[in-house]
Amino acid sequence: MLNPVWDADRLERCQERLGYRFSRPDLLVRALTHSSGANTRLSSYERLEFLGDAILGFFVSEYLFERHPDQLEGDLTHRKSALVSRDTCLLWSRELGLEEFVVMGKGVDTGGIPQNIVADIFEAVVAAVYLDGGMVAAKNLLLPRIAGVAGRLGEQEKAALQKSRLQQHCQKEMGISPLYLVLDEQGPDHCKCFKIAAKVSDRIFTPAWANTKKEAEQRAAANALSELAGGAPPYGEG
Repeated sequence: MLNPVWDADRLERCQERLGYRFSRPDLLVRALTHSSGANTRLSSYERLEFLGDAILGFFVSEYLFERHPDQLEGDLTHRKSALVSRDTCLLWSRELGLEEFVVMGKGVDTGGIPQNIVADIFEAVVAAVYLDGGMVAAKNLLLPRIAGVAGRLGEQEKAALQKSRLQQHCQKEMGISPLYLVLDEQGPDHCKCFKIAAKVSDRIFTPAWANTKKEAEQRAAANALSELAGGAPPYGEG
């Protein structure tokens, strides 16, 4: 029997978000029910979250194993930890808008649903899809999301290497370390953009903009490396 708050419209909207239609909608309802809104803890999402965590871990491991045949266990484990992290589950949960469908006890969510719960329900939903439709259904839900985040993490890793490469080049060729100059800041405190340039000796290279100082420094380093090699900076000032 479905929770009274789950009318046909609510159920339809949630399944559309997931791109999956349940033959046992009670599984979806349980996956989105917090213990405070359930008759017993056994009828909440907690057991499904346990299973979903393992399913997510399996598909992430399989994805990384197949796409990085030259990497050892330690490197694969490092990549996996980022892909199965609470932050990543929170991202996926919010992308799907699952927070809208969470059932909690009265007064519990007055200040908004805690982030850890929003992240947990994604894993519970993964388990619900698996139990309802099997491994293929779970893989269809997860694989595009795993690939998307893995791609972004790969780009971040490449960007992070730029500062290291510039540091090594400057130490080897000139015996000095590069400096990073904050040339400008724009936007409110919660959404600032930073303009940063790399400086090597007396030369200031083309600056770059980014939403964080860290990313702006990485882009500035990439500009410096390209210009040192006689090329154009990949990140313009605009």
